[in-house]
Amino acid sequence: MSSPIPVNLLTGFLGSGKTTLLRHILACSDYADCAVLINEFGEIGIDHHLIERVEGEVMLMRSGCVCCTIRDDLAGAIHSLYDRREAGTAPPFRRLIIESTGLADPTPILATVMNDTVIRHHFRLGNVIATVDAVNGRRHLDCQPESVKQVAVADRLLITKVDLAAKEDVDRLEQRLAGINAVAPCFRSANSAPPLAVFLEQDAFDATGRSVEMRRWLAAESQADHHDRAADGISGDPVRHLKESQHDSRIHAFAMTFQGPVNWSAFGIWFTLLLQAHGDDVLRVKGILNVAGLPTPVAIHGVQHLVHPPVHLETWPDEERRSRIVFIVRDIAREDIERSFAAFQKALGPEDLAA
Repeated sequence: MSSPIPVNLLTGFLGSGKTTLLRHILACSDYADCAVLINEFGEIGIDHHLIERVEGEVMLMRSGCVCCTIRDDLAGAIHSLYDRREAGTAPPFRRLIIESTGLADPTPILATVMNDTVIRHHFRLGNVIATVDAVNGRRHLDCQPESVKQVAVADRLLITKVDLAAKEDVDRLEQRLAGINAVAPCFRSANSAPPLAVFLEQDAFDATGRSVEMRRWLAAESQADHHDRAADGISGDPVRHLKESQHDSRIHAFAMTFQGPVNWSAFGIWFTLLLQAHGDDVLRVKGILNVAGLPTPVAIHGVQHLVHPPVHLETWPDEERRSRIVFIVRDIAREDIERSFAAFQKALGPEDLAA
């Protein structure tokens, strides 16, 4: 196998449109070579015309996709699916989509894909996609902490059922989502297929779309700063005046930038200590580092205690040569992380942390 199989996680609260999005994917010929793992067929309700036959727990789609249930643990289901692929009893899929239940915290699924030794040898994590109901999304954010967590860890956000809600309400919801996760691009759908390639591909670990995703991160850097300053009362951003729940008011995004090349080993020690102390509340980290001794940057990407292997980029995505990191955190002040980095830098000395 020339490269690991990308795994896309489809999450979102109950009734938010995951089923509709999955149907669009399964009906698209461009993704006929994908496999799907879902929790219960009764919940997902895949259209009967998409199903050709059932072989044990595996359902073969007319499009060529293979779909099976997660009856026990996720790791076992992925192992089994891959073994079927290698044995020729399942189609040679090139992408895996995991559809989580609406009440699920997505982090354990991400941990399984990233930490299981066998899985990470054959698979890699792609984009996390979260669907949000235009009609009920704000209520879900108010009442359900799982909904906020799903939004916070997403790489792509899709507001569904926008034809059933007033435009002003959809605008407010989108602003609120940006206040939780300024890094993820947000799209709208009225029961039509969104741009699937943007959702399923173009991730930071896909060489064909890596530069595109890097530019998204950097564009989100200023937006993250904007929302964080608004939350601190520095600007009159209208998002500051939106109703926030006790759940998402605890979550905010900000960007940390610093000049000069970074010593990779020293930075790794600081970052590891940060996650050991506060990993549960460091919901998402994305950024690029100007590493000493390297002509091009290194991309970092993490979810709570989980950190992807760093990616060495072939070129800088723009003219800036600064290290820039976007944090999405819960109950952690921006100043505390900046103060931690400054203290670590001072303790080691500039020649150790930054070349």
